[in-house]
Amino acid sequence: MTTIITPAYSTTAIATGGRDGRSRTLDGAIDVKLATPKELGGPGGGNNPEQLFAAGYAACYLGAIKFAALQDKSLPRVPADITVEATVGIGPRPDKGFGLKVGLVVSLPGLTQDEADRLTVAGHGICPYSHATHGNIEVVTTTVL
Repeated sequence: MTTIITPAYSTTAIATGGRDGRSRTLDGAIDVKLATPKELGGPGGGNNPEQLFAAGYAACYLGAIKFAALQDKSLPRVPADITVEATVGIGPRPDKGFGLKVGLVVSLPGLTQDEADRLTVAGHGICPYSHATHGNIEVVTTTVL
């Protein structure tokens, strides 16, 4: 089922040269040299789509957790020193092509495991990255208290 949204914000990026090229946003805020990682047979020495996806997912998911706590007063307060670490892995799929796997480590110092679990679940309910990946790739969320 496709959900139709009216974007509150949109951005556009242009890539040239594929994994060994360049990617930039039209507004010039991001302009990165891309290079295939050595682990995938490339030269390394630049950024790659998996790094960019990891950075975006970590930031978006952290923001979603904060937003959830603001919207739902039954959730615990989010610690000021919360962090989200996203690890994105790429590898061959059994059918053909490549697939992704994501690991999220959420540090929520001072909370109980139950409080942390409630926040991380609420964050996934709001985060557009979580919506996009749900049922499509493996995402494992771990909390550190």
